[in-house]
Amino acid sequence: MGIDKVRAKKHLGQHFLKDKRIAAAIVDSLVADGCDAVLEIGPGTGVLTRFLAERDFPALKIIEIDPEAADYLDKNVSGSYEIIRGDFLKLDLISIGKKLALIGNFPYNISSQIFFRILENRDRVEEITCMIQKEVADRICSGPGSRTYGILSVLLKAWYDIEYLFTVSEQVFDPPPKVKSAVIHLKRNQRLKLACDEGLFVKVVKRCFNQRRKMLHNPLKMMVSNNDGTMPYLTMRAEQLSVEQYVELTEWVAANRQSSGDVSADHQNE
Repeated sequence: MGIDKVRAKKHLGQHFLKDKRIAAAIVDSLVADGCDAVLEIGPGTGVLTRFLAERDFPALKIIEIDPEAADYLDKNVSGSYEIIRGDFLKLDLISIGKKLALIGNFPYNISSQIFFRILENRDRVEEITCMIQKEVADRICSGPGSRTYGILSVLLKAWYDIEYLFTVSEQVFDPPPKVKSAVIHLKRNQRLKLACDEGLFVKVVKRCFNQRRKMLHNPLKMMVSNNDGTMPYLTMRAEQLSVEQYVELTEWVAANRQSSGDVSADHQNE
């Protein structure tokens, strides 16, 4: 006999989507062209899984950290897929496939961590369709000059083309979250590498946004030994620079860097 219901667990950030039309629209937005595996993150009660299993996708795998939900899926959701019982943040994506498409209603309490994990595997993750908190979606999709533009905006836009698809009401979840949600789509762009030290690029972006209210010469003054006045971006603020301008800024920091400036206390405060 199947398990009738999965209890939503607050510590896992679970809010189960119950609107099948929205689930179908989310799955329809995933192409997975050229991918050898599709991985669903946090399937919960399987509302997306059911539609995914009906599609002619390559190998479908789903990862679920909640044993109760995994048991429910195993008993109640038919189709050709593999259940991985575990934590996506600890998953070795090499074991999943060479080129991956990710999909899911991402747990809101770890959505930023999921995106940083995706960035670490950007040469393997080709496409993502996900539902996340609308505030985070707005931040990721925003561009230079926006107050919501931030660390994830820059880092994700460096490697992905991003599209805001649609907003989702709180009332289509069980239990309803206290915020609106949104579905976004990310597709790996053609950039193979940045024209700068990529590790330093990440540090510069984080350092600038950690003091986003100040002009950039303030957060960067401990990283450079010489400011000859030739870098015009230093009188701007973090949210004003595009990805390409951050690349230029990183090159300038590298050329003027002091040996003690490699500070590791950068925070993922998205």
